[in-house]
Amino acid sequence: MNTNRPPSVSFEFFPPGSEAMEATLWQSIERLKDLMPRFVSVTYGADGSTRTRTHAAVARIIKETELTPAPHLTCIGASRGEIDDIAREYWDMGVRHLVALRGDAPKDCESYVPHLDGYAYASDLVAGLLKVADFDISVAGYPEVHPEAPDADFDLDNLKRKLDAGATRAITQFFFDADVFLRFRERCAKAGIESAIVPGILPITRFPQLERFAKMCGASVPEWLRERFAGLDDDPQTRQMIAASVAIEQVRRLQAEGIEDFHFYTLNRSELTYAICHALGVRA
Repeated sequence: MNTNRPPSVSFEFFPPGSEAMEATLWQSIERLKDLMPRFVSVTYGADGSTRTRTHAAVARIIKETELTPAPHLTCIGASRGEIDDIAREYWDMGVRHLVALRGDAPKDCESYVPHLDGYAYASDLVAGLLKVADFDISVAGYPEVHPEAPDADFDLDNLKRKLDAGATRAITQFFFDADVFLRFRERCAKAGIESAIVPGILPITRFPQLERFAKMCGASVPEWLRERFAGLDDDPQTRQMIAASVAIEQVRRLQAEGIEDFHFYTLNRSELTYAICHALGVRA
């Protein structure tokens, strides 16, 4: 496999919660838009809490850039009719790509309970959205198993249901061991999944934050990675250089295995993602 060819990339942003965060987000979008990503996804509060802000960010992306926005939509806290209305509104705005997720239970609930009149799970949401319009839909995949899934086979069956319902691709949760992804891809193939499985890449800005994210979503943090960042809490420059090299190595290894598409979780910062993409040959 030719790893000299630049990969195809997409980026994830989250809706800003303050004016300062809005300024940071738009500086990042301005910087990264020249890399011509396939699409940029905009997250939705796990419990549906950022609906208005997600919508506002998507509207501005459409108005001020040539980017292809892909807003997240979840099953949480809304009826089918409400979700269908949001999807129709997005279609009328010019949105053609959505990321369909079940979503997490609100903070005051112990476990996920489907809305009485809503879409119960992401597979139902995918099928429902495709009745509204002919969207290009991405869904989530979990190389190390969704934290709420009873086992890996159950989780894989669930992914297959989402793709069989009409989703185009799965974007994975972040991971750091390339073999974890490659084993997952192999299991997907054995299960008859032919859709694209796009690796989610998380450039590491702060290690304690990363460990917190990993714990929440069931991703493992290899010991060699801890070792690389050890003692750098007060050295952001060195941290950034190591973070870039880790992500570049990760992408190169996966490119050598025939993977061409990568999705970067930017955390609304451009510097690391831009540097990584530049090194991989993704340039303005």
